[in-house]
Amino acid sequence: MADTPKIRTPIVCVLGHVDHGKTSLLDRIRGSSVVDHEAGAITQHIGATLVPIDSILSMAGVTGKAVIDVPGLLFIDTPGHHAFTTLRARGGALAELAILVIDINEGFQPQTREAVQILRQYRTPFVVAATKIDRIHGWRVQEKATFLKTYEEQGERSRSTLEHKIYEIVGILSEIGFSSERFDRVSDFQRTVAIVPVSAHTGEGIGDLLMVLVGLAQRFLKGDLAFSAEGGARGTVLEVKEERGLGMTLDLILFDGTLRVGDEVVLATHEGVTTTKVRSLLIPRPMKEIRIEDRFERVKEVVAAAGIKVSAPGLDDVIAGSPLYGVRGDRETVIQQVRQEMEEIHVHLSEEGVTIKADTIGALEALSKELHEHHIGVMKAEVGPVSRHDLVEVQTIEDPLHSVMLCFNTPLLPDAAELLNDPSFAHVKVFRGSVIYQLINDYVAWKDEELKKKARQQFQQVVLPAKIQLLPHCVFRQSNPAVVGVRVISGKLRSGVDLADKNGRRIGHLKTMQLRQEPVAEAEAGTELAISIEGPTVGRQINIHDELFVDVPERHVKVLEHEMLENLSPSLKESLAEFAALRRKDNSFWGK
Repeated sequence: MADTPKIRTPIVCVLGHVDHGKTSLLDRIRGSSVVDHEAGAITQHIGATLVPIDSILSMAGVTGKAVIDVPGLLFIDTPGHHAFTTLRARGGALAELAILVIDINEGFQPQTREAVQILRQYRTPFVVAATKIDRIHGWRVQEKATFLKTYEEQGERSRSTLEHKIYEIVGILSEIGFSSERFDRVSDFQRTVAIVPVSAHTGEGIGDLLMVLVGLAQRFLKGDLAFSAEGGARGTVLEVKEERGLGMTLDLILFDGTLRVGDEVVLATHEGVTTTKVRSLLIPRPMKEIRIEDRFERVKEVVAAAGIKVSAPGLDDVIAGSPLYGVRGDRETVIQQVRQEMEEIHVHLSEEGVTIKADTIGALEALSKELHEHHIGVMKAEVGPVSRHDLVEVQTIEDPLHSVMLCFNTPLLPDAAELLNDPSFAHVKVFRGSVIYQLINDYVAWKDEELKKKARQQFQQVVLPAKIQLLPHCVFRQSNPAVVGVRVISGKLRSGVDLADKNGRRIGHLKTMQLRQEPVAEAEAGTELAISIEGPTVGRQINIHDELFVDVPERHVKVLEHEMLENLSPSLKESLAEFAALRRKDNSFWGK
């Protein structure tokens, strides 16, 4: 007998700029407070929340018999900062629908535009949730009301402000290439993006938002959502963790097929691909989020799409973010599918760079991508905790800027933490964090400061170029040493350097400098001061109006040209170029 086609729960992805209220919106829908569990109040991992159709109809105030085939909505709560582009793109690829969250008072932000580009790339239909309408000046809150009902109760000024803010969003979406309108004015939801004004704080408009999503799924996605319940399970591992009474478990988003107790499944581990059999399946109560809900219901099978917990032997080494495939038919084919999917994971690696560790594949990809965009190389990237062996490898790297490990949301094992107290590991720098963009910012700030420190040290050690001219009527002593007044024409003049004439002939050593009868160590271009030169006699080797150059050693010229040029002032560049050209007319002068 042929499988009976079913309509599975559509997967909804939530995107938007950081702090625009994505998680708060889901908190209102599910009546929980996941946002309090997130580092920096920014969602760091993909979680899953099932909202049954009965709950949606109740929130929307729909009474009577509604002919709806869609069983509900499964929300994927995705991270909000641009460092999570890879995770969001993965969520976009996984989801059939999306909510683009925009703070109506702040409008489009950089990550909002980025989210729109992701949705365009994956051709994911989306609805705009224009959040925080309760913060519009003078807004009269109507707790949990539909938008049209609360809109009727608003004063003229609040209505006008709301309309203005909505049409700012309409205008920007139009520039990007999308037609949009307030949801109650949309006649063709397939061609026009619906904008639903909502408040996560008061619940206003939330029911409307959910019904628009259900309507889109019901009207345009039934063909995509139809599937055979007997098909092999396909899912993504969210988290690997130990549960009391169950041992090691997987938190999983099942996005296709059916998973049953006793099914053989293929998983990816740090050592390769492995197979195991499902011992038990647990689902969170509806309206609860899989990461924080302790009360689970045991079931014999789960049909996609769903957020579930899987108990099975041999899960300790499974990689978070990796695929799970149920075996139906040829076992080797399924193993090869998982192996191939793992090989497609994209991490930018280079011959030189930092080492990164993260708790999931998605986080590792995101960290790699962000570092790549900052032109920072990644030499090694792995999922899992930081071990003693990891630190020993980092310690052997000679470049101090690469003797660094960035750890996202992953612990240091006790023996690794102990190793960092060893003086021989003092140069090893470990950055840890649970918000990726902050981790990146911390590293970049440290790296920039280290480069500045290195540049300052190098600047003090290298002989800098300068061009000077002897001033008339300023010969204070003819020799032993000669004391003369000079003007610094270009570059930066420092004491303790050798001087050469315009023919490249070395004529003496600059011992001391005085400005307004006070000793100075250096002088900028344009400064007039007195200097003492050991070696020449005024009237013989040097004369007034002569132009002299700091005799920069060849190796210092190369350092200035190849390592420090971008940090040199225009005056120093001018002086360096003139002196280098002078010397290169006859290379034999160098080293005299």
